[in-house]
Amino acid sequence: MADKKKSNKRRHELSVGEFYERYGNELGLSLQGSDVGFGRLIKEPAINRPGLVLAGFYTYFAFKRIQVIGNSENSYLKSLTPLQRKKQFTDLCSRKIPCIVISRGYEVDPELLEIAESKGISILKTKMISMKFINAATIRLEWDFAPMTSEHGCMVDVQGIGVMVRGDSGTGKSECVLGLIERGASLVADDIVRYRSIEGRELIGTSPSMGRFHMEVRGLGIINVPRIFGVASMRVEKRLDLVITLRSVEKTQEIERVGIRKKNYEILNIKVPHIELPVAPGRDMASLVEVAALDQKLKTFGHDSAIEFDKKLLKTIAEKRIG
Repeated sequence: MADKKKSNKRRHELSVGEFYERYGNELGLSLQGSDVGFGRLIKEPAINRPGLVLAGFYTYFAFKRIQVIGNSENSYLKSLTPLQRKKQFTDLCSRKIPCIVISRGYEVDPELLEIAESKGISILKTKMISMKFINAATIRLEWDFAPMTSEHGCMVDVQGIGVMVRGDSGTGKSECVLGLIERGASLVADDIVRYRSIEGRELIGTSPSMGRFHMEVRGLGIINVPRIFGVASMRVEKRLDLVITLRSVEKTQEIERVGIRKKNYEILNIKVPHIELPVAPGRDMASLVEVAALDQKLKTFGHDSAIEFDKKLLKTIAEKRIG
């Protein structure tokens, strides 16, 4: 298997119809009127409350975002005369906004619904309060708009640590991962792992839907992991914490024996701890990967064995010199 990356991808837009189909149930959304605006595009992974716009201030209007009319916006509209309310709402719908969401389950004025449909804009309603809807919708939009790339390798969850095992074809990645699953690890993806960068701070790995729950093992073919090892042997997604590259002894130049010099593997501009393990006959690679994962887990709690040993060694040397 070639050891190379696929090109990075970033979604720049999402149709209102896709948003409603994917997240309508989770966000408690119901369509008011027709789906005339389902082809409109959401171009920013954020939500806007158009209070200032309804008051006539358009200088800094985030028109590429979903517009949410909550308690304050609804109260303001009700305070206007019918003619003013119609004008302000018409001005809002005349902009290139994706859609309007009415929060708190407020009933939509039939006249305002007619205006929106005449401008090709769909109105959705949810019983959620404005801030809860905004938070929940933003999380989902950020996931859809997050930068994404693919890496060749296998990803497993080893006692809470997300590990990607990579390397050249024939280095024993599948056998290593099978050994980890037998020890209680969970498979996230085999052969190709898709990563999303969430807010530029962490990488979430998952498997392409076609190959999810399956592994290709040389000599055995395709196997269904949860049917053989149980449902606990699979995870749909996991944060990446450690990258391990398996290399044949012939291709391994210099082995870091102590572990003080740290290496990183970069994906979507995020650096992840990286370890290279030499593969040789008789080495139990699954055990080594498991120990590496547990050591990484220890580091997250502030305990770095190599640094602690180095400090202890330097202290012993200093004491001997003084003595």
